[in-house]
Amino acid sequence: MIFHVDMDAFFVSVEELFDPSLRGKAVVVGGQRDQRGVVSAASYEARKFGVHSALPLRTAAQRCPHAIFLDGHPERYREYSHKVHGVLESFTPKVEMASVDEAYLDMTGSERLWGPPLRAADRLHERMKRETGLNCSVGIATSRLVAKVASDQAKPNGILWIQPGVEAAFLAPLDVRKLPGVGKVTEKRLHELGIRRVGDLSRLEASFLERRFGQWGLALAGKAQGMDAGGWFDSEIGEHEDPKSISHEHTFDEDTADAGRLEATLTRLTEKVARRLREHAFHARTVHLKLRNASFETITRAKTLSGATQLDVELIQASREMFRKAWDGGKVRLIGVGVSGFEKTEGQLGLLDGERVERAKRALTAVDRLRDKFGEKSVTLASGMAGGTPERVHENPVGLPGKGPKK
Repeated sequence: MIFHVDMDAFFVSVEELFDPSLRGKAVVVGGQRDQRGVVSAASYEARKFGVHSALPLRTAAQRCPHAIFLDGHPERYREYSHKVHGVLESFTPKVEMASVDEAYLDMTGSERLWGPPLRAADRLHERMKRETGLNCSVGIATSRLVAKVASDQAKPNGILWIQPGVEAAFLAPLDVRKLPGVGKVTEKRLHELGIRRVGDLSRLEASFLERRFGQWGLALAGKAQGMDAGGWFDSEIGEHEDPKSISHEHTFDEDTADAGRLEATLTRLTEKVARRLREHAFHARTVHLKLRNASFETITRAKTLSGATQLDVELIQASREMFRKAWDGGKVRLIGVGVSGFEKTEGQLGLLDGERVERAKRALTAVDRLRDKFGEKSVTLASGMAGGTPERVHENPVGLPGKGPKK
């Protein structure tokens, strides 16, 4: 018995707790109406006008000109995500936070404690509202995939139980885009084959889909039958999965060729990446740079370090060297930095280097604690202050429940 719990318009709902005057109005969280970037969340009043998450902010302003646009408060969302996680863990220890506002729960064998599925979901629903002030939707099924689709169908503030044996029948009339993992590209390819509903997909042989889509085709065949296949569904609920890479990027509101601003922005992004490395207790061997110019041409570079590190200054130095070699002086639309090649310890160090690194790590631990308490922008390197990159509320931020290092 799997629950998928999805908080209803989470970012907007949290904002309404702090400003009740927003209730009942068209609200968009993620930035201002004239900025580049995308919508992180929209109230149901704004959704009536075709505004949804991942929609460009400027398009959202055109569709719903009377909407109230908010930058958002990531520190508040982290706080309430932890509150949500606390409620979920009071029902089962097997909780997997899929993002800041959704989670999977394995409720198998809990009927003697919480009652049958609908009763258990109703009790969770009530406790969530009482302890956080927020509404959620709950999907119940024998697989994570069907539970996730069910919670979406139950929105807002509803519960939907797909009983064992009817999973394929439930999915059949839905658009293929409803299947988790099916994006615009896959949707287009499926439409070209005349496949528009999940039922159309389920009637095809797995071998045919494999020839067309490779291993992803086999996963699609399983998904159409309501099975957890591929994508996010390869591990058990509650089983900690370490990230394979960590990255942050920033799209400028106006293309810029200001070298000082570009390097300052790169510094701030690298600080965010290093913070998340420390959160996971990782050290990275490879640093990646991403640049996109005004013509939408994307340039990527990578540099392997002599030793793995999680220190801001070492990662900043590597990213800055790559930037200075890759940038041609033209206007930049987007800049990003990432790391990969994770190790649990830093590279081999000499005695003096070891002392220097330990002092730096102690200082950064103190800085991270300040950021936990006062927000990401409370402490930053001087070289990054002019960057001014806001923490985007749709990013995978630090401090999320259940996302720290393995215990």
